[in-house]
Amino acid sequence: MQTHFTEEQLVDPGIQRANEILRACVHCGFCTATCPTYAVLGDELDSPRGRIYLIKDMLENDRPADAKIVKHLDRCLSCLACMTTCPSGVHYMHLIDHARAHVEKTYKRPVMDRVLRWTLAKILPYPGRFRVALLGAKIAKPLRHLMPDPRLKAMLEMAPARIPPSSRNDAPQVFPAKGARKMRIALMTGCAQKALDTDINDATIRLLTRLGCEVVVAKGAGCCGALTHHMGKEAEAHGSAAKNIRAWMREIEGEGLDAIVINTSGCGTTVKDYGHMFRTTELAEEAAKVAALAKDVSEVLIGLDLPEGKQDLKVAYHAACSLQHGQQIKTHPKTLLKRVGFEVVEPRDSHLCCGSAGTYNLLQPEISQNLKARKIKSLQDKTPDVVAAGNIGCIMQIGSGMDVPVVHTVELLDWATGGPKPPKLFSNRS
Repeated sequence: MQTHFTEEQLVDPGIQRANEILRACVHCGFCTATCPTYAVLGDELDSPRGRIYLIKDMLENDRPADAKIVKHLDRCLSCLACMTTCPSGVHYMHLIDHARAHVEKTYKRPVMDRVLRWTLAKILPYPGRFRVALLGAKIAKPLRHLMPDPRLKAMLEMAPARIPPSSRNDAPQVFPAKGARKMRIALMTGCAQKALDTDINDATIRLLTRLGCEVVVAKGAGCCGALTHHMGKEAEAHGSAAKNIRAWMREIEGEGLDAIVINTSGCGTTVKDYGHMFRTTELAEEAAKVAALAKDVSEVLIGLDLPEGKQDLKVAYHAACSLQHGQQIKTHPKTLLKRVGFEVVEPRDSHLCCGSAGTYNLLQPEISQNLKARKIKSLQDKTPDVVAAGNIGCIMQIGSGMDVPVVHTVELLDWATGGPKPPKLFSNRS
C-alpha cells in the first residue's frame, strides 16, 4: 500500500510503525475471510482491510477521529485472526492499538460512552474493586431487563452465580518445587481472574510445583495493562505494565527467573509485546527482557515431564484468539490434554472469536452475543463432557451459555496428574 506521510510526521515513532505496517498491506482481502465482525455484519469497513483504509486516511491527514471511524474501530475485537491469515505479514495489532490511542486523544465520545469506559478502566484491573462491583451486579441482576442501555444490561449479566472468595495464593510469596527444582518461574496472577475464578491460579501453582517449578508471585505485579491498552488509554496501560516490569526485574536481578508464566492468554499477548510498547522509553531494555521471558503456561508445561494417563472424559478445546492468533500457540494445550489421557475434540470454525475480547462483550453486546451463540452451538455439536480454554474471558463468556462445565486447561491437567477434581465439574458454577 502506498503511503504519503510527511518527513515531519515520520519523526513520531508511532507514525513510523504505522507507515511500515500500512506499506506491507497489498489489499488482497484474505483477512476478510476470517474476520468475525465482517462475518456478522458484512460491511467492508468492519473488516481489517476496511479499517486499515480508515486508519490510513486518519493518520496521513493528521486529523481527529470522527464518529464514523470510531464506530468501525470500536467494533474490532482485536482477535487478530487477520494476522494469522495475512500472507504479507501485516502487523494489524500494532496498527489498531496506535489508532485507538489516537482516537482516545482526539475524539470526544458521547457522555454515556465516556462514563462506561471510565468505569471499566477504574474497576476491572483492580481485583478488590471488581469483586465489590460483581457483588453489586449480582444484587441488581434481576433488574437487568429494565436497563435502557444494552451495555448496562451486559454488565449486570456478567456477574457469575458464585463469586469466589479471595485466594491466599494470589499474595506475594514463593511456592517451593516438589522434589528437585527444575525451573524458577514468576506466575502472573492477573487482575480480573483473581475476582472471577481463583481456581485457575490455584491449579496452576499446584501443577507447576508438582512438576518441579519454584513458583514466585512477585510483589508489585498486577494487571498487565491489556484492558486499558485496548481502550486506547495509553498512559494507564503503560503505568500498569511498568509496575510489572519493575516487579519482575527485581526477581530477575535477584535469584533469577527461567520464565514469566501467564495463564490468561489475553494478558500473555500484551506482556509479550512490552518490548514494543516501551521501545522509546527508559524501560526499553528491561521491557524487552521481560517480554522475552514471558510464556503461556502451556509453553512451559510442554517442556516438563507431564505423565501419560487415561481419562474417561471428552474435552472440547476452545482456542482463545489471544493464544492461537496473538501468540501463535495452537497445538500445545491439545497435546498436553491428550498426553494425560483426555479425548480432545475441536469445534468447527475454531479460528473465530467467541465474542469476549476483554471489554468487548460489555461495550459491543449485540455483536458479542451473536458470536457467543455461534461458538456455543459449534461446541455443543461436539457433545463434550467439558470445555477447556486458556483465557478467563472466554471461560466466562462461553460458560454463561453452556450446559456443560467450562474450565481452564490447567485445571484438567492438574486433576489428571494428582490434583483435586475441578469444582466446576461437580456443578457448573459459571
